Amino acid sequence: MRRMRVRCGAVRNTMTDMVALISHTTFDSLNSFTQALFWGKVLGFIEDPDDPNVPGDEDCMIFSLDGSQRLLFIEVPEVKQIKNRVHLDLKPAEGTRDQELDRLLGLGALTVEDRRRSDGSGWVVLADPEGNEFCILRSDEERVPKSELQTS
Repeated sequence: MRRMRVRCGAVRNTMTDMVALISHTTFDSLNSFTQALFWGKVLGFIEDPDDPNVPGDEDCMIFSLDGSQRLLFIEVPEVKQIKNRVHLDLKPAEGTRDQELDRLLGLGALTVEDRRRSDGSGWVVLADPEGNEFCILRSDEERVPKSELQTS
């Protein structure tokens, strides 16, 4: 059994210095091209200009602008049947959670469950066009306590 120690929010592996790096995150999909288009708009990701995604491709990859993050959509014949075991939690790069929610709904996301609270905290569970759940959280600025904003 590998032992892990946590100090000051960092995790240190005490058995080995080797680690695995995430190459990309893969989503099973019914239509990889439309999923890549949707998520590209959601995240501001782009396709490889030397290997563009086209309708009918069985696998479509999109990249963050700096190339550090990649999502791959692979076509499978089965429809999603149960709740996701893993999902993305997103936060607005600019603006508020509610402004980002409006934008995502305009792109074709569907509301699954509204978990916003009267004090402004909480999140909204959404689904992409194929039913994969993801959440939209408050922006960093919205999570700063109001007392800290007044003293700044």
